[in-house]
Amino acid sequence: MPESQPAAPTLAIVGGGPAALMAAETARAAGLQVDVYEAKGSVGRKFLIAGKGGLNLTHSEPPGEFVRRFGSRQQEVAAWLRDFGPDALREWAAGLGVETFIGSSGRVFPLDLKAAPLLRGWVRRLREQGVRFHVHHRWTGWSEAGALRFVTPDGTCEIAAEAVVLALGGGSWPQLGSDGAWQPLLAQRGVDVAPLQPSNCGFDIGWSDHFVKHHAGAPLKPVVIYWRNAVGLEQSLQGECVITETGIEGSLIYALSGPLRDAIARDGQVDIQLDLAPGRDLPRLQRDLAKPRGGRSLSEHLRREAGLTGARANLIYEVLGRQTQADNFALAAAIKRLPLRLKRARPLQEAISSAGGIRLEALDDALMIKALPGVFAAGEMLDWEAPTGGYLLSACFASGRRAGLGAAQWLKAPATE
Repeated sequence: MPESQPAAPTLAIVGGGPAALMAAETARAAGLQVDVYEAKGSVGRKFLIAGKGGLNLTHSEPPGEFVRRFGSRQQEVAAWLRDFGPDALREWAAGLGVETFIGSSGRVFPLDLKAAPLLRGWVRRLREQGVRFHVHHRWTGWSEAGALRFVTPDGTCEIAAEAVVLALGGGSWPQLGSDGAWQPLLAQRGVDVAPLQPSNCGFDIGWSDHFVKHHAGAPLKPVVIYWRNAVGLEQSLQGECVITETGIEGSLIYALSGPLRDAIARDGQVDIQLDLAPGRDLPRLQRDLAKPRGGRSLSEHLRREAGLTGARANLIYEVLGRQTQADNFALAAAIKRLPLRLKRARPLQEAISSAGGIRLEALDDALMIKALPGVFAAGEMLDWEAPTGGYLLSACFASGRRAGLGAAQWLKAPATE
């Protein structure tokens, strides 16, 4: 039989990621009885995987620059972050014995770079505070009487909760639990849900087999990307990206995945340009490449005179063909503005995060779903997106705190600041 439950737990939190756990901590501190229901065998699985290469907890940017990372939703997310922003998140981590540092890029990491110690300490503290965890409980909606319905290894059970926080994640990495299965359950209840789309994702280009064989996985750094925004104005950004078997991905591409994805949806494709030698201007490249080659190969000439090796050099041939080697001016122009056509975003299940979800207009300021009084929502299942760099986690933590406080206020409990 499933683990025994009180007849009417004060607050049920469905999900086990950072937003859910922060909602649980906040609501418990406000005096509520809190039960957390997780579909998998343990909580925080995506959080652990995301931190496998170094947990990027938040970012040290000034507040104005930080909130601009949230694009069209920056006003709403800024309100969450005013209550629990990057500095508060670092102080909270320190309270768990996890000190943080600011990296050279401005990103904030734990000193040991690991997610597991933070998660273990957090869950242990939550248990000590009285939060009850119920794993292997997959939420499947509501009963006719309005109880939460779960499928467990021992069958279906129903929980009559006085208030609920939903923090079920988006649709990326479904093997870790974020599968978007909640979308029809909420849509059937009249909740306005925007379709989930890939965010922080790669894009397909369609390389030759030869190029893939020799250069898949190769980094391109540093490079500058040029693209046109929705109103046709050219913009640029410098960073790093990676050649994949199907196209291109990496932090530079992730930072622009929203507008690039939307442009493909609008126009069927999107054209970008890459500056493969951002440290050299076009006239200098033209002069340097015009120098006599002697007996050197073109690859050696590009290495010496343009600083291009490996994937960056061969990318020119892949895109424009070998004929460019005969025209130094055309070759220099290609190095500074190499055209690439992005055909499609990679599938949602491959993306780091997702866009879409419960539209923020369907929520009140406390993140309660207007169509479902007493039901709150937080985290990536809400309709906002941001690039990697600590922004995603920061907003998840902040929205979880707001939803937990909202539930406490809804139940007339003494909310904490």
